[in-house]
Amino acid sequence: MTAVSTDSVKIKTVKEIEKLRQKIDLIDREILRLLNERARIAKEIGRIKKERNLEIHVPERERAIFEKLLRLNKTEFGEEFPPEALVHIYREIISACLSLEKPLRIAYLGPKATFTHQAALEFFGFSAQYVPCTTIRDVFAEVESERADYGVVPVENTIEGVVNYTLDMFLESDLKISGEIVIPISLHLLSSCENLGEVERVYSHKVALGQCRKWLEKNLPQARVIETESTAKACEIALEEEKTAAIASEVAGYTYHLNVLARNIQESGDNFTRFLVISRRRMKPTGKDKTSLIFAVRDEPGALYRALEAFYRKGINLTKIESRPSRRRAWDYVFFVDLEGHQEEERVKEVLEDLKGRTQMVKILGSYPRALLRE
Repeated sequence: MTAVSTDSVKIKTVKEIEKLRQKIDLIDREILRLLNERARIAKEIGRIKKERNLEIHVPERERAIFEKLLRLNKTEFGEEFPPEALVHIYREIISACLSLEKPLRIAYLGPKATFTHQAALEFFGFSAQYVPCTTIRDVFAEVESERADYGVVPVENTIEGVVNYTLDMFLESDLKISGEIVIPISLHLLSSCENLGEVERVYSHKVALGQCRKWLEKNLPQARVIETESTAKACEIALEEEKTAAIASEVAGYTYHLNVLARNIQESGDNFTRFLVISRRRMKPTGKDKTSLIFAVRDEPGALYRALEAFYRKGINLTKIESRPSRRRAWDYVFFVDLEGHQEEERVKEVLEDLKGRTQMVKILGSYPRALLRE
């Protein structure tokens, strides 16, 4: 091929790309126009809701939007656009439009850049107002006092098990579960250092350190390993101290401007944490719901069997059961249960009534939509 013909091919290619880019520019302009139109309509809806004293935030409506968009993306557009990305984009669109009506105030187990913070952002978007709390009890208190609209707390991890303090708080609180978030836990080695050879100390929360022990022993055998109160605190230390690294999330790395020296250093690739959204309101059915409850049984042979039989008779699937001390007297226990379905569904209503006759106590913690895209 001659130099002239090669140049002509390059020119033709550049022109083709430029035409396609012009199409993208037109699409972007139309997207921006529609986003502004959506924002104007959202503001008008907010005005009407305030005039008539209606709920500003309707999570069930948001869930319906996500479900519809995912379905349309798959059936009408061939899922050219990744479903996960679609959810994240519309989460931010909805979050931004809602902030024009009334910014949501979200309490979470802090500090910022922890996995609970990440979960809250994934559920409510960046346009909400976030309140970091020192303890799980403080999160409950913020919501109970109406200083926050919602709270986000961890409840279980696929490796470490349940967060007992969260379960115990439901024994004394009347707050309801309004939603759940399930996120993968990916742990990275973060530092101001440029390479592993400079690292002499590694900081992190004890759970994160435990999940990365083998990697540390193999790759940083001489480094001193030090526990901190949170992965975020570890990042603060790594930012200030030389020859120091932290184990935390990638979001924490961005937040604290730290280098990622090693990615995904946790021992298990199947590491997920489930978080609960708590509030003062009851959720309406969406068709893809869970119900969480607590029950206590009499201290007698077969008591637990009789309670669980109620679910079996109605064909209700239990996705989780966990026992905890009732804190009323020694060796007295209550049981936390997650089941498929909503408490307003006839089948679930019937089993809950039956359960009351078989136990000493039943407390419904809430019916709420299952975690989106983790079903």
